[in-house]
Amino acid sequence: MEKRKLGNSDLAITAIGVGAWAIGGAGWAFSWGRQDDDDSIAAIRKALSHGVNWIDTAAVYGLGHSEEVVARAIEGLPEKPHIFTKCARIWNEQGVIGKSLKAGSIRRECEASLRRLKVDAIDLYQIHWPEPDEDIEEGWATMARLKEEGKVRWIGVSNFSVAQLRRAQAIAPVCSLQPPYSLVTRDAEQDLLPFCQDHGIGVIVYSPMKAGLLSGAMTRERALGLAADDWRRRNPAFQEPHLSRNLRLAAKLGEIGARHGRTAGEAAIAWTLRRPAVTAAIVGVRSAAQVDGVVGAAAFRLAPEEIEELERLESELAAPAAI
Repeated sequence: MEKRKLGNSDLAITAIGVGAWAIGGAGWAFSWGRQDDDDSIAAIRKALSHGVNWIDTAAVYGLGHSEEVVARAIEGLPEKPHIFTKCARIWNEQGVIGKSLKAGSIRRECEASLRRLKVDAIDLYQIHWPEPDEDIEEGWATMARLKEEGKVRWIGVSNFSVAQLRRAQAIAPVCSLQPPYSLVTRDAEQDLLPFCQDHGIGVIVYSPMKAGLLSGAMTRERALGLAADDWRRRNPAFQEPHLSRNLRLAAKLGEIGARHGRTAGEAAIAWTLRRPAVTAAIVGVRSAAQVDGVVGAAAFRLAPEEIEELERLESELAAPAAI
């Protein structure tokens, strides 16, 4: 599988990586619902067997559980994948999630992630959210010190604006940015992607299939019947009037993918990878079977006319109805 250099690091990563949000399981504020750990481990190992060489998780996913599952999945493997995780989201004994970029908090999070992941160093440690904004400098300076100490190899950010990236860059180089990016979430195109490309910052996009909405497996009935503890139930993209529009885009992705023996999900991921600024995409998988429907995206290239088809439909669906 093709590998790409990530920002200013020495990491050569595959065009897609395993996203471990959903494998955190149930019982926390942004859960995707119940998840079987054995299914999660099987999914991760199958993706790695296809050549995928990195996993992206976060301490807050499942309130530590996702990191523990990742550790189980890579235990005993002769060749370990790169492990990326995140800090700046903390929780109390009641599971209430809070925000902190204070130096002591980040250090405690790092030590806890190292223990849960059972690794000596984290390959890429990322600030999950730039909140509180007034503590960005303190948080980023702490990240730089963790890198100097060897606890983490490279440091990046997630969900930062250009202005916040500039503030971080003034303290220490930013290896990578994680923004949301998909056919239905395109804000990153305006200034984030150009800025990262101009400044040598790697871009790892998350939710390229819009939390499964563009995978080809999502139907109206399934979207409207999501479990009460599935955070997507509260997401406007899964509700009208957005749902109908998004499902039409998913159908077009499926149509284009079918021409090449690919799935709608692979077409959706390939659409994000078409941008030169995008290094790689995070792809969530919850079962080994799901891996087959996404792994081909790493080598799939949409033709210019197919990109134009998608752009045209996206524009038509966004236009106001004629009177």
